[in-house]
Amino acid sequence: MSDTRTVSFTQMKDGTKEDYMLLAELEKPFHAMTADRIIGELRSQGEFSLEGYPITRLEHALQSATRAEADGADIDWVVGALLHDIGDGLAPQNHDRFSAEVVRPFVRWDVSWCIEHHGIFQSVYYARHYGWDENARDEFKDHPCFNSCAVFCERWDQSSFDPNFDSKPLSHWEPMVREVFGRRAYDPDVTREGFVSKLTA
Repeated sequence: MSDTRTVSFTQMKDGTKEDYMLLAELEKPFHAMTADRIIGELRSQGEFSLEGYPITRLEHALQSATRAEADGADIDWVVGALLHDIGDGLAPQNHDRFSAEVVRPFVRWDVSWCIEHHGIFQSVYYARHYGWDENARDEFKDHPCFNSCAVFCERWDQSSFDPNFDSKPLSHWEPMVREVFGRRAYDPDVTREGFVSKLTA
């Protein structure tokens, strides 16, 4: 049964402390269901593919995560690999940045950085075919996460379009998604700003 309480204002500037305390209370169960919404979005990606690809967006996510886990990556990298394209449906022109914002509050800084920049890093594989700069990612060559993002793309992203690959199912990843999105948002002990971790064991 839904809560029928509402705030007293029609303009936010008129809200009282009681209004905002009510909103804070009512937001808690919504925040607690973030993992459910993420998993639902992944499931929906199993219903479509971008035209021309031999697999669905979900299968690409599952392949990427399966490869990351096989490489001995930790939970942040594995969930990052699973969700690196979660923004494809709503933000196809900037899905990398969209996807990064989904995970940023709950994973290490280097993981969200790599997700945010994987689009430009991936272009090394195909940009020349469009007459674009295939070395565009070199603008980040001095960034501490440059090598991490290059490895992320090479080992887990660009290689994960194989219709014959044996991916682990979404059910395998759900506990990890719930663990990551059950963390306190922007916990500095989780985000570890400036720390660059190993991708593989």
